[in-house]
Order: sequence, then structure tokens, then C-alpha cells
Amino acid sequence: MVSRLHHVVGAALRWLVLGAVGALAVGCASSDFPPAPEVAASPDYRYLIGPGDNVNIIVWRNPELSMSVPVRPDGMIAGPLIEDMPAMGKAPTTLARDMEKALGVFIRDPVVTVVVTGFVGSQSEQIRVVGEASKPQALPYRQKMTLLDVMIAVGGLTDFADGNSATLLRASDDNKQYAVRLTDLIRRGDISANVDVKPGDVLIIPQSWF
Repeated sequence: MVSRLHHVVGAALRWLVLGAVGALAVGCASSDFPPAPEVAASPDYRYLIGPGDNVNIIVWRNPELSMSVPVRPDGMIAGPLIEDMPAMGKAPTTLARDMEKALGVFIRDPVVTVVVTGFVGSQSEQIRVVGEASKPQALPYRQKMTLLDVMIAVGGLTDFADGNSATLLRASDDNKQYAVRLTDLIRRGDISANVDVKPGDVLIIPQSWF
């Protein structure tokens, strides 16, 4: 009976060891990817308007034409004298110049200022977080945004996250993937694991196997 018990315990231990080795192999998968560059922010970055943004349009000396409107899901805005003006993917100053041209048909030398007051951003500008984050979501990018900023916004990692096996999928680098160390950054306070993020990045956080 004792011998049989030893055999069962031994077999169970072998399975546990094999499982742990397999889990470690999975956990180390991110080592196949190069580490994310520490600096990635572009100094000449300009915000691009996206669906869901709210834009405040001021027409100098023409308050009846000034308005605050949301950008529709099709990327258009509408207002007095303008029915459908494409706004998605444009910088605020570009949209202002386009509106001046459109309004110039009706009034003399219009001067337009566009201010974005609610930020969602176009999809190409968003940072998307999927997997084992407390609140997976899409975030509007802002200049010099870092991995730490992103993790604060999504509420950190779940209890099941394998944060050091997370990766950044970077659309601006032909969808190249980079390894990031979220566990070191969030739970161990290793600030050397903090890196810049870029518009269009997708942060993928896998589940731990143990």
C-alpha cells in the first residue's frame, strides 16, 4: 500500500514538474521579441480628429456660425452653411483651413479656429489594450505617453496576468511586436521597464499558466 502511494505521489510530482516547465516555456515566449524602444515619441506629433470627438468651431466676427459639434461615426461634422464636412483624420488646424474655404463661398475672408474639447481620436491614433488588464479598452494617444500612463488608465493587471510576457504590437513599424515587462514595472516598481508608446500601438497581455 505504501509503495503504491509512493508511486502515485511520484507520478503526480512528475506531472507537476512537466506542467511547470511547460508554463515557463510559454511565459518565456515574449523573449522571441526584441525589447520595446525606450524612446518612441515623435516631437512633431499632431493630434488627428476622430469619430466621437467634440469640436468647438469659432468663426471670428460671425458668432451665428460658431458651434460646438460632435464628430459623427462617419467622420463628418455639420453646421450652419456646411452640411457634410470631413473631419476624421485631420489636425484641428487643417479642419479650420478647410472650413474657411467652405465658408468663403458665403462670407468674406472667414477666420476659423477649431478646438477639440472631447478626445477619442481616430482608430489609428488610439492605444488599445487587450487581455489581462483590469479594464481593457482603447485610449486616446497624447504626446509623450508611456507604458506606465497606459497601465494606470486601464487599472493595472489582473491577478491572472503574465505581465512580463506582454507585447506591444506597433502598427507604425509594420506590425512589429516588442516585448515589455509589465510585472516589473507595475508590481516591482522597476522604472527601467517604462517605455514610450506610439499612436496605433496594441498592448497584448497574456494570462499566466501558473
